Amino acid sequence: MAFSLENGQVSVENKAGLVRPATEAHAEEAIQALKTGKVIAVPTDTLYGFACDACSLEAVNRIYEIKGRKHTSPLAICVGDVSDINRFAVTDHLPHGLLDSLLPGPVTVVLSRGESSNLEKSLNPGLESIGVRVPDSNFVRVIARGLESALALTSANLTGQPSSVSIKDFENLWEHCAYVYDGGVLPSGRAGSTVVDLTRLGKFKILRPGSAKEETTAILEKHSLVEEPAAG
Repeated sequence: MAFSLENGQVSVENKAGLVRPATEAHAEEAIQALKTGKVIAVPTDTLYGFACDACSLEAVNRIYEIKGRKHTSPLAICVGDVSDINRFAVTDHLPHGLLDSLLPGPVTVVLSRGESSNLEKSLNPGLESIGVRVPDSNFVRVIARGLESALALTSANLTGQPSSVSIKDFENLWEHCAYVYDGGVLPSGRAGSTVVDLTRLGKFKILRPGSAKEETTAILEKHSLVEEPAAG
């Protein structure tokens, strides 16, 4: 894995100096770190995540290196408000009010990027779709609004390891972050967000059950979408 330190582990004092409370008072500091291509760790409404500017190729590559993740595994993006989604993905085929019913919340909606997407082509190259989140987490949403871009967001752990519901769960990775924002112990039970494919008109497919499958399915069916069977 990259980012090994020449002089051994970061001292306990230096590690602790990276930690900040996940409050609006620290949002501007986080925004400036993101604008300079840094990676930060943030609490969401499900798990702790690594976040960076989705339009910074260098920062996106850094997240892959920190996690030991293959570049063939796509990253989701996070925006501050539902109204921002159409800057990055195609939404005009969806029933009116659907996204506002699902989000903010513990759901990742997979949509087509389209030709007019503001996303860098280097993010998830070769994929015509993108997973989008609007977490029910005020701190993350304030940061996304301030960045005036999308955050690339992925769980704060090494690939293949358990997800993180507290900052202690990924303490071995703090040193790779500009800041680690502490929102306490999260209640999701490591389930992560529910991932649903909404790329096809009138259809939906649950790609990952996550923490809100039943609620998500009920909302989709209320808007007259028909579930497609999962592959395989």
